[in-house]
Amino acid sequence: MNDTLSIRPVTADDYAAWRPLWDGYNAFYGRSGPTALPEEITRTTWARFHDPDEPVHALVAERDGALLGLAHYLFHRSTIQIAPTCYLQDLFTAPAARGLGAGRALIERVYELAQSARAPRVYWQTHESNATAMRLYDQVAEKSGFVVYRKML
Repeated sequence: MNDTLSIRPVTADDYAAWRPLWDGYNAFYGRSGPTALPEEITRTTWARFHDPDEPVHALVAERDGALLGLAHYLFHRSTIQIAPTCYLQDLFTAPAARGLGAGRALIERVYELAQSARAPRVYWQTHESNATAMRLYDQVAEKSGFVVYRKML
């Protein structure tokens, strides 16, 4: 048995193992049941990971052939710097895998990929109620102090 955790790009063959993680992530943020994401969004998101012209990327954490977590990130322009910024949009580990280092390893791999892309900054958001994740985030990043506002149109 190999209990080494590996962080790697998602492949087309990972869909069946990725999907429960994606569904778990969305359920955590209240996007399940009657408020579930439309299937078209999931299909489009999955396709974007495999399109070399898209700036959206996906990583998975794997141990013993099982996917334990996911990280989705993208690069975008900024008005305050020339280099791209990296936005870590989604980060999720299966409940049974929490505390095993998968979340930290996914974040650290995004940091490495952002550095390779010459992005000087990685940022992300989480809900204020996500205290468990924030304990990790406080160890690997600093709070920006910004509050997010949005209006759904």
